[in-house]
Formats: sequence, structure tokens, C-alpha cells
Amino acid sequence: MKRILKKTLKIFTVLSLQGLILAGCSGNKDWRTASRESAGIAPDPASTHEAVLQVYGAKAWGWRGWFSIHTWIAAKHTGETSYTVYDVVGWRLHRNHPVLRIVEDIPDRYWYGEKPRIIKEFRGERVDTLIDSVNRAANAYPWKTTYKAFPGPNSNTFTGWIARQVPELELNLPFSAIGSGYTD
Repeated sequence: MKRILKKTLKIFTVLSLQGLILAGCSGNKDWRTASRESAGIAPDPASTHEAVLQVYGAKAWGWRGWFSIHTWIAAKHTGETSYTVYDVVGWRLHRNHPVLRIVEDIPDRYWYGEKPRIIKEFRGERVDTLIDSVNRAANAYPWKTTYKAFPGPNSNTFTGWIARQVPELELNLPFSAIGSGYTD
């Protein structure tokens, strides 16, 4: 009887874990329809004259979001009326594009339905110099065409790389930024 109870408990545990994983992978979530709108966090570039540099993080897509975040950087120089977003997106490889993306974009987009939060922010004087340093480091990123969710290089590897190349950022990524410490 004890043996049957143990076996039943084991089966129940395995099925429960599988159910949790599958629930996180499917459910009503669909990346194609998930929000990519602004979260309203970043200052309006049209009415904000000062330079702004922000590092964002949001829960990763699907079940990965249970323990990991996706990070990116957004910046605008003094007087600019738009942001440049620096990020790494792994599925760009499926279309034969580099994973590194440096584009004019909405800085504080929801990450496929997940609301971002600011990890670090700089505003005002001397931020233009920081932005220039981040831009140089981003353009020198060594894994522009390589992506691996674990252990890296991934989106957090990129942000961690920037942090190491630009120590003036004093950027300490959270533990959930899995891959941020990746080195070749």
C-alpha cells in the first residue's frame, strides 16, 4: 500500500509540473497579439529637452518569465525628439538578421505583454557622453549574429556587455537577467 501511495504521489507531482509548464507556454497568450505598446514610463522625447538613458527589464516570454527577464537600453541625446533602442532579439536569426538591433523606436514597449520596469536611469548633464559610450560599446558587441537562450549570449548578455564596457553606468543587473555574465 505504501509503495502504491509513493508511486501515485510521484505521478501526480510529474503531471502537476507538466501542467504548470504547459499552462505557461500556451493559455490565452499569443506573442503575435501581445501588447507592444508604450508603457508610459519614458519621458516624452518631444517635450523633454534633456538627455535620457534608461535600462529596462521585463519578464521573458512564456514560461521563461517565471525566472528570467529580457533587458534592453533606450537613449536620446539632448534635444533629440526620438529614442534609440538597443536590444538583442534571438528570433531575428530565423530571418537571417543579426540579433543586435539598434533602431529608433518606442523605448518602454511592453515586452510581448509584459510591462517593463526601469533598472537604471540617467537624465540631464553629462548623459550625452554616456550615450556615446553605450553606442560605441553596442557597435563593438562581439555576438551580433549569435544567440543562445542559456547560458548565452542572449539579450541579457548584451546588456551585461554594455555594463562592463561602460563602467560609468554602474549597472548591476538583477539575478533574473540570466546570461548577463556570459563571456566567450
